[in-house]
Amino acid sequence: MTDTITEQVEQATAAASGAAATEQFRSKQRTGTADSDTKRVDTLVSELLTAAHDIIRRHKVTYAEYDVLKSWLIQVGEDGEWPLFLDVWLEHVVEEVANENREGSKGTIEGPYYIPDSPRLPAEATLPMRDDEDGTPLLFQGQITSVDGTPLAGATVEMWHADNDGYYSQFAPNLPEWNLRGTVVADDQGNFKIHTMEPAPYQIPTDGSCGRLIAAAGWHAWRPAHLHLKVSAPDHQLITTQLYFKGGSHVSDDIASAVKPELILDPGPSSDGNGREVTYDFVLDKA
Repeated sequence: MTDTITEQVEQATAAASGAAATEQFRSKQRTGTADSDTKRVDTLVSELLTAAHDIIRRHKVTYAEYDVLKSWLIQVGEDGEWPLFLDVWLEHVVEEVANENREGSKGTIEGPYYIPDSPRLPAEATLPMRDDEDGTPLLFQGQITSVDGTPLAGATVEMWHADNDGYYSQFAPNLPEWNLRGTVVADDQGNFKIHTMEPAPYQIPTDGSCGRLIAAAGWHAWRPAHLHLKVSAPDHQLITTQLYFKGGSHVSDDIASAVKPELILDPGPSSDGNGREVTYDFVLDKA
């Protein structure tokens, strides 16, 4: 089965994935705003440039190296890989700063493969998937409460993740539009049960500019298997997070540096003998 799926998506490329991620980001920005003024921009850009100047001086960067950098930066844009580059190597620090005062559940990066408005599903639901979806069945369940312990009726859990070959729907060809994506609406006690398949570890695309950087630096390109989630409720702060699997490959050396101890799941055998299950509760901060 895995060979069949791999054959279906073997044409997935960094350029195609990057183009989709770039277009999705641009769509989000058309409806978003950023609070900034000239003093703030001056401070941030000036300090960024000063840091770059310091690196050039300390390491005596040559014109040949400078020209390689310019060529690579141009190619990142042509490949559409700026969302991938920024989300892999910078977003985890932005998330850390943005959420440093939260009392509730831990968050982590969104990544480049989020798509809004996934199909709405009841409190116990199976994510959309192919009839012959490969992988180990997983029941992911829990409760959503406020920081004071109040159950949050009707809270939503958006989940999306890669398939058993490491591909995301809408970012690789020949996958159903909403494969392994859905928005589950919790019951009146904030409880939810999501049936899905365990994702696999995967490499970020390596045939584009980010891959060339990884090869040049001698890094690996792997992300550990993970579930993406956005959990929200009225009058509460949305939490964006990823959950990983205890003992999984690259949990300790995620290329995106997004793993936190609080985000590691330890599933056990399913009560019905079909796959595995795990309970993980979410606590949301007041808005």
